[in-house]
Amino acid sequence: MRPDKACSVVLCPAQPPRILLFRHPQAGVQLVKGTIEKGETPGRAALRELAEESGISAAAIEDDLGSWESGHLGQIWSFQLCQAGGPLPEQWSHQTLDDHGHLFEFFWASLDHLPYDDCHPVFRRALVFLCEVLETRGHLMGKHL
Repeated sequence: MRPDKACSVVLCPAQPPRILLFRHPQAGVQLVKGTIEKGETPGRAALRELAEESGISAAAIEDDLGSWESGHLGQIWSFQLCQAGGPLPEQWSHQTLDDHGHLFEFFWASLDHLPYDDCHPVFRRALVFLCEVLETRGHLMGKHL
């Protein structure tokens, strides 16, 4: 299964476990995600998308969380757990240079109270998949969901 989309997953180190999400002005709450370009690895694409969509340019891949068939337009998503190079604010806005120059509103969402109602169905399914993988891989050890 060869992924065509890279999804950057950033977790807040504080308790309870929280994940970085953003509100797209036209498409609701989402994870950072974008197309893997020709010759690009999923990890490199995830870091590029994270910088482009959130402004987080100092980050590293902590773990490859695997690929997932999205059931949406035949897309296969690669999930990459990213570690930011420093502390991040509780919320911030980032003006993108691509995607028609939208202003994205970033925030941390508790993994036990995710905003499913504000997400497109594919992102709802992606978040369910992610929670299962994060728990299975031990990234939520000692954290209660």
